[in-house]
Amino acid sequence: MTQPPFNPDRRHFLHQASLLSAGIALASGPAWAITRSAPIARTRSGRIAGQTENDIHVFRGIPYGADTTPRRFQSALQELPWRGIRDALEYGTAAPQTGNEGPGSEDCLRLNVWTPALGDGRKRPILFYIHGGAYNNGSGSDPLYDGGNLCRRGDVVVITVNHRLNLFGYLYLAQLGSEVLADSGNVGQLDLIQALQWVQQHAAEFGGDANNITVFGQSGGGAKIATLMAMPAAKGLFHRAWTMSGQQVTAAGPRAASQRAQRVLDHLKLGSADALRHLPMEKLLDAMKLRDPSRVENSSLYVGPVLDARNLPVHPFWPQAPLQSAHIPMVIGNTHDETRAFLGNDPGNHALSWDELPAKLEAQQYVDLLPSVVIAGYRRLYPHYTPSEVFFAATTAGRSWRGAVEELEARARQAAPTWAYQLDWYDRGGEAAHLRAFHTLDIPLVFHNLQQAGSRTGNGVEAQRVADTMSDALLAFARHGDPNHANLPDWAKYALDRRQTLQFDAQSHASDDPRGGERQLYQQAPFIQRGTF
Repeated sequence: MTQPPFNPDRRHFLHQASLLSAGIALASGPAWAITRSAPIARTRSGRIAGQTENDIHVFRGIPYGADTTPRRFQSALQELPWRGIRDALEYGTAAPQTGNEGPGSEDCLRLNVWTPALGDGRKRPILFYIHGGAYNNGSGSDPLYDGGNLCRRGDVVVITVNHRLNLFGYLYLAQLGSEVLADSGNVGQLDLIQALQWVQQHAAEFGGDANNITVFGQSGGGAKIATLMAMPAAKGLFHRAWTMSGQQVTAAGPRAASQRAQRVLDHLKLGSADALRHLPMEKLLDAMKLRDPSRVENSSLYVGPVLDARNLPVHPFWPQAPLQSAHIPMVIGNTHDETRAFLGNDPGNHALSWDELPAKLEAQQYVDLLPSVVIAGYRRLYPHYTPSEVFFAATTAGRSWRGAVEELEARARQAAPTWAYQLDWYDRGGEAAHLRAFHTLDIPLVFHNLQQAGSRTGNGVEAQRVADTMSDALLAFARHGDPNHANLPDWAKYALDRRQTLQFDAQSHASDDPRGGERQLYQQAPFIQRGTF
């Protein structure tokens, strides 16, 4: 017998009935439980109840994999099924980490979904966001990642994700332990693949199109996307890629990754890598405080994807862009003043003298060029720059921006459909004006979340205009595979003869090879992704 289609009233009736059968008093439950429009969705493991927020159905903390505690350093199993209707009202716990969202939990494989409608047969673009925090910290529950405004603006489905991070997601133990540790250096990436498989399987239930999934991410999220583009198991799971200030040109080599893992074993005084599988979570996290031997600045142990000849057989963007993803449209973007986010809160860095600049630059630029060569180059290119302006510009160009250029060039040589952008705008009258267009500033703009906690864009006319322009570009890209829209100047694909770049500003404009002088200056040294060696 054919089942009648779910409608809001029937969903509500079933949900209340399940609560009553479980002996739960509806009157004492959360407000959403007595709202007639409370949405219920079917997943492969059971039904879930979300809530409706300003006409958008929201489901938080949906499991897409089982607790990873018993399978630490291994690929995750599918989530366990449940009976009745499971609440999907609260974000899931973040992955184990030492940051503000720590300590977290190994039972962290969770998704959050925002959708205009459930099971209505519409094929909406799906936007799958991967959070930043390098490979160490973060989660999909930051207020800046709330997908409601994008849903309302573009009639799309938005999804955010938690996955394993740091030592739990990327500690390479394959050469130091038993066969069960063979995947250990990339299980954080395997979690993302498992999440994308879940999204494809449930696309229709949440009103989306399984054949139109855009992955987008900032900082570490962009780097994870670049890595997914070279992983055979991710082939076919997404159809567009939009990265913001996040690149992964090369992965960690197996020798270097094994050396880092050995440092962890030595620090914990363990003779066997397999012993790490049963160590208390907090004790393993403590090893993150180790200083990485390959970094010039004082920072914690590097972990990231590993060239393991198993899950990641090639470097993501070296010596060429990944062939399996050549057909996927891609946007690669950065902010003009990336390192002001990391270095701009030290008042001393805003008052440098020419005498102080060389030592500061030596400590903070990753490219191995003489500071005197870099300073001379910048004084020639920008004679009006102060020492502090040279410092912030050079550390930006010598660190993250260089990786974006490498990826853009690799895609251009492949003739793959690629667009480049640079965020130049910032709130010149705001409290963060000294940071200019800093790392992460583009997040609230593309999500159109100017008034969310953590946004430093302000809510003025210019901020609204830039948010409209950037979020509409993302939505156009998700819908059509091309970021151009009516309120943008013509945004041409990136090619080596012109290096076209869209500069988002109060009045956005397209330019050929902006900062070309800086690009040529840093081409004096080869680019080596941190963590490679």
